[in-house]
Amino acid sequence: MRYLPLTVSDRSAMLATIGASTIDDLFIDVPESARLAGPMAGLPLHAPELAVDRHLSALARKNRAAGDGPFFLGCGAYKHHVPASVDHLIQRGEFLTAYTPYQPEIAQGTLQVLFEFQTQVARLFGTDVANASMYDGSTACWEAIVMARRITKRGKAILSSGLHPHYVSVAQTMARFTGDVLDTAVPALVAETDTARLIDLIDAETSCVVVQYPDILGRIDDLSALVEKAHVNGALLIAVVTEPVALGAITSPGEMGADIVVGEGQSLGVGLQFGGPYVGLFGCKDKYVRQMPGRLCGETVDAEGKRGFVLTLSTREQHIRREKATSNICTNSGLCALAFSIHMTLLGERGLRELAALNHELACIAADRLAQIPGVRVVNDSFFNEFTIALPQEARPIVRALADAGVLAGVSLGRLYPGVESLKNGLVVAVTETTTVEDIEALATALTGALA
Repeated sequence: MRYLPLTVSDRSAMLATIGASTIDDLFIDVPESARLAGPMAGLPLHAPELAVDRHLSALARKNRAAGDGPFFLGCGAYKHHVPASVDHLIQRGEFLTAYTPYQPEIAQGTLQVLFEFQTQVARLFGTDVANASMYDGSTACWEAIVMARRITKRGKAILSSGLHPHYVSVAQTMARFTGDVLDTAVPALVAETDTARLIDLIDAETSCVVVQYPDILGRIDDLSALVEKAHVNGALLIAVVTEPVALGAITSPGEMGADIVVGEGQSLGVGLQFGGPYVGLFGCKDKYVRQMPGRLCGETVDAEGKRGFVLTLSTREQHIRREKATSNICTNSGLCALAFSIHMTLLGERGLRELAALNHELACIAADRLAQIPGVRVVNDSFFNEFTIALPQEARPIVRALADAGVLAGVSLGRLYPGVESLKNGLVVAVTETTTVEDIEALATALTGALA
């Protein structure tokens, strides 16, 4: 069974129509050195569908799923329990098959869902307004930086050392095209965040300061002093939240005065999904709403006084001239936003707070237990459901050894910051409501053995 539906004559006719003699002519702009000279070594040209299915299934069985044993990975993607009703509802045909509402006022169901989503994100972040979602957390972070550039007419952003290195990498890639100057640093294995450093760096050229809350090491800091210094100098404070469940327990960035709050919504409704798709969250103060990327759904009444929904703002290049667009990342993750919204609705405010309390309680149990292991030091003096431990030896081989023993122990900082000697012994451990006391004990026992 072949996978390509076109015959040789079909392809020849298509090539003749566009004036090309061979398929290779279509790739004339690709340098010869970048093209394959022949079939890829070790990859068969084709195989029967059943054989391919069996082969891929065998490869998949080599993976270790998050639910197969003790799981402590985090650093921006978290294993939470997603109620079965979330998946059931998002697979309804009217949701699953819906696409961008190019005739928005006809798509009242889609607009209402996005309106409710915006309300939930704004309340969670403590911002005046939120948009109808972004591509993911890392690109939302970059969009906030260029939004600050538009507002302040400045091009220097100061990034906290506690910002996820993948988010930093995305910003650095995009800044190559905009000319923004990014002041970055790597974290230290200490309990204190780098708030004092950030305050000292803010000057009249600064467009924004970007901090993660809680940060990559799980540390939590009061943002108020940083907000004050930024505002005195005409800069904006951007807060990045990679674990939205934390805001069920700690003060939201918006309440502390953050101008823009962005983040990753994967924790609620979406699941780990092998790395995607995820959903970016974006909120800001009302006075900056017209500089906000993405789209915004609003509530109104029709001619008969009935409640209705409209696409209030849509500053995307799909809708307006490219040079006028606030963003050319045109994706809003509608289905993932719906999953987020359904999960949030099922929880409610009380449920979210209870979920957050359970996460923190289990994380405290884990931190106390791991601190009892000889040579292990808990770095944090504050955290939500994620904290960092310093091991007496390099963390990456330890993580591999524990994985071989059936325990996914956490994310080594040596993996996130390759080549940074001061961080190679660091291990970030995430604990959620899916973690049991038995899982924690299994991690402690395995870690003790690996360090012996």
